[in-house]
Amino acid sequence: MAATNSLCDIGFIGAGVMGKNLILNLADNGYRVCAFDLDHHRLEDLLEQDRLERGEQPARIETCNSYTELLARVKAPHLVILSVPAGAPVDDVCNKLLDAGLKADDIVVDTGNSLWTDSVERCKRYEGRLIFFTTAVSGGEVGARFGPSLMPSGDPYAWARIEPVWHAMAAKVDPDSGQPIERFEPGNPVKEGEPCAAYIGPIGSGHYVKMVHNGIEYADMQLICEAYDVMRSALEMSPQEIAAVFREWNKGPLNSYLIDISAEVLGTADPETGSPLVDVILDRAGQKGTGLWTAVSSLEVGCPAPSIAEAVFARSLSTRKVLRTRAAKKLLGPDVEPVPAEQRETVIAQLHDAMYCAKICIYAQGFDLMKLAAREQGWQLNFAEIARIWRAGCIIRAVFLQSISDAYERDHKLSNLLLDDFFIEQIAANQGNWRRAVADASLRGIPVPALSSALNYYDAFRRESLPANLLQAQRDFFGAHTFSRADRPENEKYHVLWSRKDRPMVKV
Repeated sequence: MAATNSLCDIGFIGAGVMGKNLILNLADNGYRVCAFDLDHHRLEDLLEQDRLERGEQPARIETCNSYTELLARVKAPHLVILSVPAGAPVDDVCNKLLDAGLKADDIVVDTGNSLWTDSVERCKRYEGRLIFFTTAVSGGEVGARFGPSLMPSGDPYAWARIEPVWHAMAAKVDPDSGQPIERFEPGNPVKEGEPCAAYIGPIGSGHYVKMVHNGIEYADMQLICEAYDVMRSALEMSPQEIAAVFREWNKGPLNSYLIDISAEVLGTADPETGSPLVDVILDRAGQKGTGLWTAVSSLEVGCPAPSIAEAVFARSLSTRKVLRTRAAKKLLGPDVEPVPAEQRETVIAQLHDAMYCAKICIYAQGFDLMKLAAREQGWQLNFAEIARIWRAGCIIRAVFLQSISDAYERDHKLSNLLLDDFFIEQIAANQGNWRRAVADASLRGIPVPALSSALNYYDAFRRESLPANLLQAQRDFFGAHTFSRADRPENEKYHVLWSRKDRPMVKV
C-alpha cells in the first residue's frame, strides 16, 4: 500500500482487466487514484504495473483495504468510479459505500456493461443519497489503457464535474481528418485532438447507445466472417491470402479496426503446429449478451434491425457444433466447382462492394433503433456526435463513421441514413456487386445471413408497397384484427365478416 500526505482525486473500485487499465490511464493524465478491490492480488499487480511504468517518478496510485478507507483518502465531494460486473455487484458496492459514509453530493460512476434499464432504476433508488452516473466504455483493455470511447449519461451537474476527467482519458481524433491519434506509451498520453467522450443524455441513454454500438459490432464482425468464408470456400484461398485482401481493403472505405485485426488474426500461425491459427480454433462463437439485448430492444421498440439479429443467430447456430457435424453428413447442398482462378479478382471486388453496402445498412439499422428509442424515452440524442466519439477508442472505430457524422451534420433531422444523399449515391454505385455476391453465395450454399439480410432490409425499405396488405387481411380473417383502407383515412378501421358468403365489410 502506497502512502501519501495528500488526498487523491478519484476513488476507483475494481482492479480487474478493464479497471486496472482505466486506473493507469487516469494516472497517466495526472490524476491521483485510490483503488480498492476485494481481490488483494489485483491491487498488488496494479501497484507493480505502476511501479514499472513510472520508473523513478513518484507513486501515482494508492490502494486501500476498505470502502471507509477509500472515502477517507479521496477529496470530498467524492468521485468514485466502479469497474465491477453488471447486475447485483453494482448495488452491493453502492450500498457498502453508503454504509461507509458516502454523501448525497458524492458521485458514483458505473462503467460496466450494465443493462440500461437497470441504470434507470438505480438512479431512482439512490436519489437523494448519492449521485448515480453511468459511463459506457468501449475499446477493450488497450482502449481502457490508452484511450477508450466513452458514453456518459446521467445528472448534467455530475457531468459538469467529471467532464475534464473523461476528456483527458478518452481516445482522441484529428479534428480535420477524423483519424485516430494513437500513442501506446505509458506516461505519455495523447492530449491533442478531439476527445471521444460526449455527454449522451439522461441516465440510461449512454448504456443504451453502447448497447446498440455492440449490436452493430456483432453485425460488422459477422460481415467480415462471411467475406472470409466466401473467399475460403468458393475461392479456396488460404488465410494468409485473405489477410492480404483485408489489408488492401483497409486502405479504402472499409478501413476499420475490425478489418485490421482480422487481417492480423488470419496472418498468424499456431505456435504449436505451425498451421494457420484460425484453422485450430473451434468454430463455436461466444457472446456476452449485449448483441442479444440490442436485438430484443429492436423488437420491443418495433424497429427493424434484421442484420443485428442475424449476427446474434449466427453465433447461436455456431454453438450447435455437435448437431451441425451430424447434419453435415446428411444434408446435401449444391454441387458446384470452386471459382476459376481467373475470376477470383472479380469475386473479391463483389465482396468488397457487398461489405460496404451492407455496412451502410447495418449502421442505418442501429441509428434508426437509437432514434426510435430516444423518441420513446424522451432523449435528445446527438447522432453526429455519437458517430464522432466512435471514430477512435472503440471496437467499431472506422473511417466510415466520419461519413455518418457528416450526414447528421447536414441534416439534424435525418430520419434514416439510407436517405442521405451521400449514402444514396454509394449504394446506387455498388449495389450490383452486392446483389451478385449474395446471389453467388446462395447458389454455392455458403451462408451469408448478414450480407443477405442487409440487402433484404434495403429492398424492403425502398419499396413503397409491401405485401403486408395480404398479411393484415390474414390477421383480420382469423382474428378480426381489422385493417385500414388505402383509399381512406388510416385511422378508420374496417373488418370483413368472413364467415358470411357475401363477406360484407363493416367500419369499426
